[in-house]
Amino acid sequence: MIGLPYWRANMKLTDTQLVVLSAAFNREDRSILPLPDHIKGGAIVKVCTALLAKGLAAEVTANKGDPIWREAGKGPAAKLIATDAAREALGIPADEPADIVIAVDLDPKGAAPAASKARRTNTKQEQLIAMLHAAAGASIEEIVTAFGWQAHTVRGAIAGALKKKLGLKISSEKIEGRGRVYRIIA
Repeated sequence: MIGLPYWRANMKLTDTQLVVLSAAFNREDRSILPLPDHIKGGAIVKVCTALLAKGLAAEVTANKGDPIWREAGKGPAAKLIATDAAREALGIPADEPADIVIAVDLDPKGAAPAASKARRTNTKQEQLIAMLHAAAGASIEEIVTAFGWQAHTVRGAIAGALKKKLGLKISSEKIEGRGRVYRIIA
């Protein structure tokens, strides 16, 4: 992270914060809300206030239909958006589109792993997310060929790891000549 201010270069983000910010950069308006389904109750406030405190999220006036972060009494309601500092913290260059997804392994209860556990890179999960994030998506057969998995393993990875654990929205449609094709929806 050369060239970033010291406090940003050494900023530690939890896996949950990475998932939330990644989802925000997959939305056109960079909205932090809605959060993935596994983040509930007091954790919502904790994650959002931590992002605000670190300067990775900002309050802006909400438009009609936007998810509301805070009601302002008689004034306009506020929503949360990811900031340019969040882009830097994720390592997304300013001149590149931010439509990426960062893969994070969460335990079955949705809690982030212990801080001492290093995050692996170039995993099959990250590769699968990249395949599903492509405009054409990926069929079961294409994923089976790429990873050497059984078809039921592919379906389980999509339903369990991607949808349930990471909270990604994935569409499925049947396309003639390709079969069932899956895509990550922003």
